[in-house]
Amino acid sequence: MFSNLRKFGVNHKKISILHVNNMCCCKIKASLKRLKPYVPLGRSYSSLPGLVGNDIKSLHSVISPPIAKIRNIGIMAHIDAGKTTTTERILYYSGYTRSLGDVDDGDTVTDFMAQERERGITIQSAAVTFDWKGYRVNLIDTPGHVDFTLEVERCLRVLDGAVAVFDASAGVEAQTLTVWRQADKHKIPRICFLNKMDKTGASFKYAVESIREKLKAKPLLLQLPLGEGKAFKGVVDVVSKEKLLWNRPSEDGKDFERKSLLETSDAELLKETTEARNDLIEQIADLDDEFADLVLGEFSENFDLLPTEKLQAAIHRVTLAQTAVPVLCGSALKNKGVQPLLDAITMYLPSPEERKYEFLQWYKGDLCALAFKVLHDKQRGPLVFMRIYSGMIKPQSAIYNINGNCTERVSRLLLPFADQHIEIPSLTAGNIALTVGLKHTATGDTIASSKSSALAAARRAGREGEKQHRQNNEAERLLLAGVEIPEPVFFCTIEPPSVARQPDLDYALKCLQREDPSLKVKQDPDSGQTVLCGMGELHIEIIHDRIKREYGLETYLGPLQVAYRETILNAVRATDTLDRTLGDKRHLVTVDLEVKPTETPSVTPIIKYAPSVSEDLPKVSQEAIENGIHSACLQGPLLGSPIQDVAITLHSLIIHPGTSTTMISACVSRCIQKALKKADKQVLEPLMNLEVTVMGDYLSPVLADLAQRRGTIQEIQTRQENKIVIGFVPLAEIMGYSTVLRTLTSGSATFALELCNYQAMNPQDQATLLGRRSGLNQVL
Repeated sequence: MFSNLRKFGVNHKKISILHVNNMCCCKIKASLKRLKPYVPLGRSYSSLPGLVGNDIKSLHSVISPPIAKIRNIGIMAHIDAGKTTTTERILYYSGYTRSLGDVDDGDTVTDFMAQERERGITIQSAAVTFDWKGYRVNLIDTPGHVDFTLEVERCLRVLDGAVAVFDASAGVEAQTLTVWRQADKHKIPRICFLNKMDKTGASFKYAVESIREKLKAKPLLLQLPLGEGKAFKGVVDVVSKEKLLWNRPSEDGKDFERKSLLETSDAELLKETTEARNDLIEQIADLDDEFADLVLGEFSENFDLLPTEKLQAAIHRVTLAQTAVPVLCGSALKNKGVQPLLDAITMYLPSPEERKYEFLQWYKGDLCALAFKVLHDKQRGPLVFMRIYSGMIKPQSAIYNINGNCTERVSRLLLPFADQHIEIPSLTAGNIALTVGLKHTATGDTIASSKSSALAAARRAGREGEKQHRQNNEAERLLLAGVEIPEPVFFCTIEPPSVARQPDLDYALKCLQREDPSLKVKQDPDSGQTVLCGMGELHIEIIHDRIKREYGLETYLGPLQVAYRETILNAVRATDTLDRTLGDKRHLVTVDLEVKPTETPSVTPIIKYAPSVSEDLPKVSQEAIENGIHSACLQGPLLGSPIQDVAITLHSLIIHPGTSTTMISACVSRCIQKALKKADKQVLEPLMNLEVTVMGDYLSPVLADLAQRRGTIQEIQTRQENKIVIGFVPLAEIMGYSTVLRTLTSGSATFALELCNYQAMNPQDQATLLGRRSGLNQVL
């Protein structure tokens, strides 16, 4: 019986009915039929989760490991810090790949899209499940490029812990700050991994100092490097006072030596490690009262006697409380330091039961899950990534989507292994898995077992809110905790090769929107063209490429345009009357309102009612008024861009009996448009935070180029041999900047962009823009 099971575990082949029938245990027979691996795509995989090598575990532990042994973690960093390479090494050492993948060769497990392999960057976050020393780890490799920030956001929402990867020669970079802020928002415990310690210019001290200064975090040094740059050969474990050396004969880094530091052979290193350990103990004692009592009581005379287990438990508590971050180092590319990182993940990052989620108390053990990502598979249809917070999901069970207010049926459950999936018979709390068969569920939807269960949870949340004098809508927001979707900053038209292919394009865009909520699609009311709205040049380029490759459509993109906004500079009052007779019914509305600029920025219009209007205004009429206001603010009078930073006060409203709500909306909308045309108008343009890393020799041409682009330099920092230029630049001036920067610096400089805010254009630039737009319209 076990020989067949071992064969299944090691060779990763489909089990035939003959093999299964030879097994005496019915339960194993039934479970193995469900536990089907799909065919690998050009890589060699060793085994299924829980069946590594000859170590045969019970099927229950494969499918439903104890919740205390689960770790849901993400790997996050600035672009090019080595996230995907680190993930690849983790998979190799945990026994799930037989060969080491390389980003440059385009054969990594988690970068499985064609676009990712060609560009050597991560675009979609990929989930991988593996085991390490008895722990089940669900790991998500996230993008570092600013265009795909939403990918990071929606994955962090469902993680219990994260590994922040840093380039040891660069320390904290622009996108590192962004993902760190996102992790702060979701209160995620982190550990830091200083990667690329073998790189020329790598500095452990500099990287640690940048974490302390730029991230305002307290680094706990759990390791010290043995050498830097080309001399890097291993690490010192500060907690256990051991050195870990990776020997040259072991090319793949699997074999390494762990030696205790001795007074005779490592006197200087032992002294340095002892000092670092004592500093670590003092740091933790300041942050953890339980540990402080232990240290001051039993071990105040000699810290060396403090057991390693006690120190590790205290580091775990401090990490969970997010009062400090453990720091480790290594080189993923050179296969050094990854196994200790895996040990730290299981030892210091929390299990699902250690994270406290307020909304769980309302479900009382019933199913509560969050759909955090949607993929479209040509064979299996939509695949929905789901994090289970409580309860259980089984195939063929009905679930209720709270956001969509609909019931759907899960046909199958799959354990994610990048682009391969293993079918499983159930999924319990704390796990992440894929569901097949959900046709309406989208990113950010909350899932419950039934509508009655969701209503019961909402009632409990409401009662709790009343007890704490909290508004019900806040309880509802916690119940439906989704993902905040940023506003797009770029847009362009997209056209199919022929009118007959328009339905195919609409279907492709619908699927891509469900996968990626940061992609917006709308129709141009004047030309009837389809308009794509995205987060950046690369984002739109990738969407265009995916439509071609995955849906077989050769589409045409119009020129990229910047998403401007409009506002007004002075208060204006306007009156309008709409009088229409449709059939035998007269519709008559008279509106008097005032539009004025707000003191604080506001994307949506602030709506106020004069006391005389609000007293006896029916709710239906109020909804119609607000619909009219919102539709009027979608298109400004200058560029047809959305209006922001305005407050609208309704002074008078006279409605003839029998007037329809549509007529009320139309009258209000027309009155606002009239007011906006009378006001002094202002165009707002998106302003980007810019960080350019450039060698000192090329600093002058880069600064001169930024001055021509209306850039504002805030500061110039020094990072070893490089200069870091930090400033602001309008988005309209930065299109195609990567090509220009490469030319100016002979390909040596890099840059990072992030949306800062919308700012008013100066009159001269505004006049130029309006002239260019009107000239374009005349040509069209």
